[in-house]
Amino acid sequence: MKSDEKETAVALEKSNGNGNGINDKDTLYMLSGVALVVFGAGLILSNPIARRYLSQFGVGDLAQAALPDLDRYLKLRAM
Repeated sequence: MKSDEKETAVALEKSNGNGNGINDKDTLYMLSGVALVVFGAGLILSNPIARRYLSQFGVGDLAQAALPDLDRYLKLRAM
């Protein structure tokens, strides 16, 4: 009985990965999702029609307006 319990504990320890519930497979899925988002954004922005539409919409102005707020947030966070 004791050896069965020990084998079960070892099997559970190996299946949990690094101990905090996140294993390599989850990390791989997350990073591949981020890569797909970046790739998709690149495909969209490589289209001249989409670029023209986004320039009319003012996405660049929105990003420039958000930079001072982001800078302020990072300074506050560093304190």
